[in-house]
Amino acid sequence: MKLRNFLIVAVIAIFAASCSTTYRASDTGLLISTEATRAFDLQYPNATNVVWSGYDANTVIVHEWDLADWALMDDDDYVVQFDMDGEKYYAWYDTNGDWVGTAYVINDFTRLPTPVSMTVERKFPGYTLTHVNKEFYKDRIAYEVVVKNEDRKYVALIDTDGTLIKSKLK
Repeated sequence: MKLRNFLIVAVIAIFAASCSTTYRASDTGLLISTEATRAFDLQYPNATNVVWSGYDANTVIVHEWDLADWALMDDDDYVVQFDMDGEKYYAWYDTNGDWVGTAYVINDFTRLPTPVSMTVERKFPGYTLTHVNKEFYKDRIAYEVVVKNEDRKYVALIDTDGTLIKSKLK
């Protein structure tokens, strides 16, 4: 009889847990929506070292959010940092689980596609390349590049085929 009661309680507890909202632990103790974690898990099933945190406009790796035409985010949204394919990625999701975009830093500028490198040389002669992000948004992949000389600094978004999408003087 005790075993039967124990099994009934165990089944009820498992059922209740599966029906409730679950949250992934984060570095800040922030509660992450089930929709966001589900969307992330489906999009990046091979991600490792996953750390969620709240969105903070002061700590993003994307230099010019508006250059990429990404959706505006607020303090209720999330950024998730993770490792995949030997790179450290950052992805942004809103509270509804809608993916905003993903990026990672490219430290070895020789890894840029030739059309991107050629556009940087042609459009910004005399400038030094100082930072590159590879960014993914919906069906687009682009490179956010930061170039500077003694007087000026530009941030530019360049498509994989070398098309300069936008640039901005900083």
